[in-house]
Amino acid sequence: MENHEIIIREAEERDAEALLAIYAPYVKNTAITFEYEVPSLEEFAERIRHTKERYPYLAAEVDGDIVGYAYASRFHGRKAYDWAVETSIYVDRNKKGLGIGRRLYEVLENILAQQNILNLNACIAYPSQEDEYLTRDSVKFHEHLGYRLVGEFDQCGYKFHKWYNMVWMEKHIGPHLENQPEIIGFREIHPDVKKTCGIQ
Repeated sequence: MENHEIIIREAEERDAEALLAIYAPYVKNTAITFEYEVPSLEEFAERIRHTKERYPYLAAEVDGDIVGYAYASRFHGRKAYDWAVETSIYVDRNKKGLGIGRRLYEVLENILAQQNILNLNACIAYPSQEDEYLTRDSVKFHEHLGYRLVGEFDQCGYKFHKWYNMVWMEKHIGPHLENQPEIIGFREIHPDVKKTCGIQ
């Protein structure tokens, strides 16, 4: 697969079934997400639609198959938090280690920078000891991409009759100014600009 191009494009509501097929094993078989039940197709499609009202929701394709996705969401509802987002990423568990996640995050960061976003925050489930449901791989992945650990909550997530920690990791992608430019909505970014950011 390393010889095949990874294409990053906007995810659409019609992609919900393919994206949900990637997400469902994380819900059912891991503590990477603290969600207990796999959402319905309708709910998942609504999540895509709602996210794209303000932020990017991206899908990665290889040979026409969706192999991963990433998106940003509101970090907090207060106005002063507008320049911060929470980032999320899921890659087909059979396609890990092939650069898909790195490419998704690269394009996501490019777009968020165009929106005048400054702070990227990742909320990550974290085990005090690795087990069959959760490793520390996600933290290592984010560290490689320039995120730093900024906080840890002890035993705040309960899944599979086990207690897990949660950490916050953060990355700054722009200067923090006294007169900060306002955020630009994802839908307001011109298609040509999106292409320069890596969206095909």
